Amino acid sequence: MKVLLTGAGGQVGHELVTAFADHDLTACDHAALDVTNRETVLAAITTVQPDAVVHAAAWTAVDACEGDPERAAFVNALATRHVAEGASRVGAHLIYFSTDYVFDGTKPTPYVEWDTPNPRSEYGRSKLAGEREAARWPETTIMRISWVCGEHGANMVKTILRLAREHDALSFVDDQRGHPTFAADAATMTRRLVADRRPGLFHVTNQGAVSWFEFARAVLESAGDDPSRVRPIATTELRPPRPAPRPANSVLDNAALRGSGLALLPHYRESLDRLVATLNA
Repeated sequence: MKVLLTGAGGQVGHELVTAFADHDLTACDHAALDVTNRETVLAAITTVQPDAVVHAAAWTAVDACEGDPERAAFVNALATRHVAEGASRVGAHLIYFSTDYVFDGTKPTPYVEWDTPNPRSEYGRSKLAGEREAARWPETTIMRISWVCGEHGANMVKTILRLAREHDALSFVDDQRGHPTFAADAATMTRRLVADRRPGLFHVTNQGAVSWFEFARAVLESAGDDPSRVRPIATTELRPPRPAPRPANSVLDNAALRGSGLALLPHYRESLDRLVATLNA
């Protein structure tokens, strides 16, 4: 299969390069392909003539997006329009990555794929706009992922391990809950959905809902450290407060995967143990 990948330099992108290594892969990071430039995007896709376009390029700096909503819209939404147009021109299957931030976090139970989005942050609004742009092309799979962490790039697992080396006590919020998504596991599912050319919207996360407080304790346990060093705080106690609002409930139910008979990603503790072992090796 011939695959064109955008965002190959990101933490999910790195894992996608590995996942599609045995295919005819054209992996483009930002330096190789500016997805906000329509002419460049169309030229790249029509030249490669891929069977699938995996669009992992995005601006995921949530707080920075809050201060520059136009850039967020250009990178996360308008660029997706360009990529979808290119995919449609060559008849390629399109994969677009979205986020739990498309929801406002007020639902008392996990969000399913058919719940109505209501983003509260500029990042969430830009990614929802990207979903709508991608969905204009019927050969599209939208994958919502959340709390992404992996071997490459900045993420909370690395942050927690660093803070544990620098401080005796750590504080993490216990009023935000979600499902961690490990980049390598998400890449494996991406490969499966691409191989099936399976369109539609899927929540793709590891299993196990936790608060950030519980997740930080789990990271320390995986590293052989004392989880009691982590204490819970409320979001309102964060200093300084974060510019972008976070959904209190980010738990994404993998209903569409389950109903389609597709194997779910493993429990987050299993993948966390592997990741921490790799990072500490």
